[in-house]
Amino acid sequence: MLPSVTNSWTNVFLCIQMTLIAADSISPCSITGLRANCKGLNLDQVPPGLPAFLEELDLSFNKLTAITNKDLAHLTQLRSLNLEFNNISCFEDEAFASNALLKELSVFNNSLTQVPSKLLEPLTKLRSLEISNNLFTAAALGEVFSTLRDLESLSMGGPLLLNLSKDDFLPLRLTPLKKFAIKSASSLQGYDPGTLSVLQTDQMWFDVALDQNPELLPLMLKDLAGKSFTVLRFRNLFEFKYYTRSQDLFRGLRDIEARQLVFFRGKFNENLLRMALLNMQGSTVKDLGLVAIDFARSPDFANDGVESGVTDLVLDNLLLQDISNPDILRFDWRFTWLSKVTRLTIRNVNFNYVPCDSWEEMRNAETVTIAGNRLTDEALYNQRCDYTGSMPKLRVLNANANELASLRVLSALTAEWAALRELDVSHNKLGSTGESCVWKQNVTKLVMHHNEVDVGTFGCLPTSLLYLDMSYSNLDLLDMDYFRQATQLQVLLLSGNKIKFIPSGWESPNLLSLAVDGNSFGLIGVGSFSSMPLLVNLTAGNNPYHCTCDLHAFIQDTLGKGRLNILDWPGNYKCYHPEPLLEITVAKFLPGRLACDVRLVIVISVLTTAAAAFLLVVLCHVFNVPWYLKAMFLILRAQFRARKEHGEAGRAYTYHAFISYSHSDAEWVRDHLLPCLENCDPPYRLCIHERDFLPGRWIIDNIIENIEDSRKVIFVLSRNFVNSEWCNYELYFAHQRAIGKSFNDVVLVVKETIDPETLPSKYCKLKKMLSTKTYLEWPSEPKRQAFFWAQLRGVLGKATATREKGGGGQLADRVSVVELPLEVGGWKDEGGEDSAAAPAGERQVALPGSDNDSEPDRLSLHEVITYRAIPVEVT
Repeated sequence: MLPSVTNSWTNVFLCIQMTLIAADSISPCSITGLRANCKGLNLDQVPPGLPAFLEELDLSFNKLTAITNKDLAHLTQLRSLNLEFNNISCFEDEAFASNALLKELSVFNNSLTQVPSKLLEPLTKLRSLEISNNLFTAAALGEVFSTLRDLESLSMGGPLLLNLSKDDFLPLRLTPLKKFAIKSASSLQGYDPGTLSVLQTDQMWFDVALDQNPELLPLMLKDLAGKSFTVLRFRNLFEFKYYTRSQDLFRGLRDIEARQLVFFRGKFNENLLRMALLNMQGSTVKDLGLVAIDFARSPDFANDGVESGVTDLVLDNLLLQDISNPDILRFDWRFTWLSKVTRLTIRNVNFNYVPCDSWEEMRNAETVTIAGNRLTDEALYNQRCDYTGSMPKLRVLNANANELASLRVLSALTAEWAALRELDVSHNKLGSTGESCVWKQNVTKLVMHHNEVDVGTFGCLPTSLLYLDMSYSNLDLLDMDYFRQATQLQVLLLSGNKIKFIPSGWESPNLLSLAVDGNSFGLIGVGSFSSMPLLVNLTAGNNPYHCTCDLHAFIQDTLGKGRLNILDWPGNYKCYHPEPLLEITVAKFLPGRLACDVRLVIVISVLTTAAAAFLLVVLCHVFNVPWYLKAMFLILRAQFRARKEHGEAGRAYTYHAFISYSHSDAEWVRDHLLPCLENCDPPYRLCIHERDFLPGRWIIDNIIENIEDSRKVIFVLSRNFVNSEWCNYELYFAHQRAIGKSFNDVVLVVKETIDPETLPSKYCKLKKMLSTKTYLEWPSEPKRQAFFWAQLRGVLGKATATREKGGGGQLADRVSVVELPLEVGGWKDEGGEDSAAAPAGERQVALPGSDNDSEPDRLSLHEVITYRAIPVEVT
C-alpha cells in the first residue's frame, strides 16, 4: 500500500504545482503561498484562473462594478476577501454560496445602496464586516445579522445616511461586538432615542457630523449611559463650523464608563473643548486624544479668569497630535488642565515656545513627549525661568524631531529634575559643543540617533548611562576615555555611522548588547571585544569586511562557543576585500587551517627549516663542502700573503713544469721522470717539493707560488695520489689557476690505471678531466717507454730558458731538501706517511751543485734541521 499512497501524494503536489503555474500564466495577480494580491491593477472583473486553494484575496483599488455567482465559486477555502475602493453596486445573491469559511469581508467605499442581507446568509463564520461608506440611505440591518454569532467588528453607513431609527440595530442585540462604527451624512438629520441602546460593544466609533443638529449628541450619549467602553471615538463631530451655542453637549459623559475618549478631526473652539474637559473631570475617562482637530479661539473670547475651571482633570494619558495651532495648549490662557496628567504627548503641534508657568503646571507629569515640533535650545530652556523644584516626578523626556543643537542646554535644563531617567533627543541637530556638561547622575537612558555628533560629543554625555543610542549620527571615532568612565553601560547602539575601526582596548565591563552594523570598519578579530566579558548580543553586519584569518577566527570562535549571539548573521556579512572575494558572504569564506593557524605555520616552518638544515649538512658531507671551503680559505689566505709579501704581478715562469705526485711515487719520479726531462738538451727545469720548496715557508704558500711559477703542471696519477690530501690540494689549486682558461697547462700522467667512477666525490674535477682530456699512460713494457717520453716532451713543448728563482736577474741560491716530519715543519700525507721519507735510518739531503758522476754529499737529518733556513750556495 505504501507505494500507492506515495504516488497519490505525489500526484496531489504535482496538481498543486501545475495549478500555480497556470495561475501565474493567466492571472495578473501576485500569488504568495495562500495569498493573492490583485490590488490596484485596474481590474474590471474578478480575474479568472485564481488557484482554488487561496485563503486570502485582495481586490481593493480596482474598477469592479459587480460580483457574480461564478466569480468566487471555486475559492472554497477563502478566509479573507478585500473589495475596498471599487465601484461595486451589485452582488448576486449566491455570490458567496461556496465561501462558507469566509471570516473577513470588506466592501468599504463602494456603491451599494442597501445592506446585502441575502448575500450574507452563507457566511455564518464571519467575524469582521466593513460595509461603511456606501450609498446606503437607511441603516436598518436584516435579520440575517442575528445569525452571525461570531461577528466581532461591524462598520456601516455612508454619506447619504440622514436618519438613525430605533429598530435599525435590533438584530445585534444578542451579539457582543468588539467594535461598532457608524457613519452618517455630513449633517445627521434625525436620531430616535434608544437606537444605540441595544448595542453591546467594546469600542464605539462615531463618524457623525452634527453641524446642523448638535442637540442630537446628548441623545446618543444618553443611550450609552451605563455601558462600558474601552474606546469612545468621535470623528468630524463638527465638520464645517464651530459650535458657538451654550448648551452643554457632553453632559452625558459622566454616565458612561469609557477608558479612552478620542476626538478625531472636526472643528473645536475653546468653548466646546472646555465643555468636554469639564464633563470628563467626573467621568471614568483616563486617556484623552485630540488628533488632527482644527482648533481656533472664538473672536469674542475674553479671559476673565473666572470660568477657566479645568483644574481637576485626572488623566493617565493626554495626546495632542497633528494640530496646527499650538494655542490649544492654553486654550483658556492657562495650563491648569495639564496639572494632573501623568503622561503628556504633544506631537506635531507647531509647539515652538515653552512659557515658564507651563513647567510648574506639569508638576505631576512622569512622561513628557514634545516631539515633532520646532523647539530650539532657547525655546525649550529659558534662562529667565526658575526651574527649582519643577518636574519633580518626570522620569522620561522625549524631545525628538525638533531643532535642538546643544547637549549643554539639555544638561542645564534637567539639572533640577532629580527623577529623570530617560532622555530622547533623536532627530535633532546635536553635535559637539566644545563645552563641558554637568549632569545629574540619574539619567540612565539616552537616545540621540540621527544627529550630527563627533568624538567630542562623548565629553558632554552623562557617565551614569545604562542605555545609549547614537546611531545614524555620522560618528567616525570613539572616545575610549568615556567608556572607561561609563562603567554601568549595558546597551550601546552605534548603527549607521562612519566608524573606521574597532579599538583593540575597548573596555566596557557591563555591556550586554552592542550594535555597530552599517559602519566603515573592515577588521574584527577574536580580541576585538575581549574586554567586554558580559557581551551577549552583537549586531555588526553591513560593514566592508576584509575577509582575513582574524575575521574567520572570530566568527568560528563566536559561533562555536555560543557566548555571543550575532543577531544579523549571516545575511548582512559580506566580503569587500580582497577583490576576488567581493560580495561573497563571510559564511562562505573558509580559508584552510594552514593559512590561518599561526601555531601550525610555526611548527611547519620550524620542521621545514630543520629538515633543510639537515639536508644541507648531509649534502655538505656527501660533496665535501667543508673541504672546499677550507681549500678556498687557504687559497685566499695564501694569495693575500703572496700579494702582501711580493706585491708584484705578471712575471716570467721559473719552471717548465710543476710535478705533483704522492710520496709512494717519489722513487719513480726521481729515477725516471726527472732524469729523462732534466738531462735533455736543452734541459727542462722542473719543480718538485722535495727539492725546490723553500724551507721555513708555509706549505700552502710553497704549493701555490710554485704552481703559479710553472708553465705546466704534471699530475702523476696513481691510487696513492688519490689517497693523498696534499695532492688533492695541488689538484684543486691547479684547477683554480685554470679558471677562465683552457686546461692545456695541465698534464695527466697515469702511472697506474684508475677507474674514474671509483674516485671519491671530492675528485669531481679529476673525474671530469679523465673523461674529457687526453692523458698519458706509463707503459710497463720498456720498449714502449721511449715513446712515452717523446710524447711527454711533445706535450711540454721546447725547453726554453726560464727565469731563475730570485730577484734582479741574479742567479738565486738553490737548495734541495727532503721532506721533514710534521713535527719539524714538514707535512704528512693523508695516509699518515711522511711525504718523501728517507729510505731507511737517517734521512739525508743531496746538496745541489755537486757533480753528476760523483756521489752527492750527505747531511744527516739533524744537520738538515739545523740548516733548514740557510740557503746553500752552488759550488
